Amino acid sequence: MATSLAEIRAKLQASENRGTGGNSQSGGDNAIYAHWNIQEGTNARIRFLPDADTKNTFFWAERAMINLPFAGVKGQADSKPVTVQVPCVEMWGEACPILAEMRTWFKDTSLEEMGRKYWKKRSYLFQGFVRENPITDDKTPENPIRRFIISPQIFNLIKSALLDPELENLPTDYQGGLDFTVTKTSKGGYADYSTSKWSRKESAVTAEEAAAIDAHGLYNLKDFLPKKPSEVELKVMKEMFEASVDGQPYDPARWGQYYRPWGVDAPAGSTTQPATTAAKVAPVAASSLPAWEDDVSAAEESFVSSPVVVPKANVSSDKAQDILAMIRSRQKS
Repeated sequence: MATSLAEIRAKLQASENRGTGGNSQSGGDNAIYAHWNIQEGTNARIRFLPDADTKNTFFWAERAMINLPFAGVKGQADSKPVTVQVPCVEMWGEACPILAEMRTWFKDTSLEEMGRKYWKKRSYLFQGFVRENPITDDKTPENPIRRFIISPQIFNLIKSALLDPELENLPTDYQGGLDFTVTKTSKGGYADYSTSKWSRKESAVTAEEAAAIDAHGLYNLKDFLPKKPSEVELKVMKEMFEASVDGQPYDPARWGQYYRPWGVDAPAGSTTQPATTAAKVAPVAASSLPAWEDDVSAAEESFVSSPVVVPKANVSSDKAQDILAMIRSRQKS
């Protein structure tokens, strides 16, 4: 973990200059705090904590996922549209074959909408205490150290304050740290968190919070990121991407042992351990959300047990065929 604000600021500045903007513990323990469920006009006050991974400069971990929508599941007569999420390997500093194709789409205005639809969705994983909780039916788990899935909109507010030269201590400092208040309002009919902010007053970790840290320890945030795909899995992801754009249904026989939508079992007779955890259906329809909330919805799917079907993309078959033809011609060249 970082030992100073200077180290965090240097790394954030370097990132900006470059132009870059499951663990078994993750399920069923109520560790994820669903701040998106707070009522409009209310606040949730959070005290962030450091990452247990001392190699991580930051006190968060970035998650990047790609949504692959399918018209249905092959072989199921009444199948509804489903979405499979796959990890973008840019999380590990490597070239993503799907994004490599899509970058060329943005050179054609007729393909920009499709490009945004398949572009990676960023979210950020933090941990800490919920000091003020407006969600009345939320129960604090035995381990009160919660995990937070933060959208880019809120993350930019967190990051901008860290770059402020007047900030003297790390917000995660146990003695001189700061609380962060998540405030939910609305704008244009959508939830808006732009008035969220850091506290101006420093505060120490309480004796009760310190005891919880001693008793339970901090989370290693990278343990809650997806598994890095192998070369085989990268090929499967690219094949699924092309099939999705082409309007084909999801095929469990071809891809079921690698990536699956929620509720779809591994192929019959498969004796191999699935290479990755089956991806769940995103909890909300990405096409109905502004870009920043689409990002956080993509992250939430790993921790939501109730599936919600994502509607089929409104893309003409002619346009899909044109895109597939372009992809295939490049693969042959």
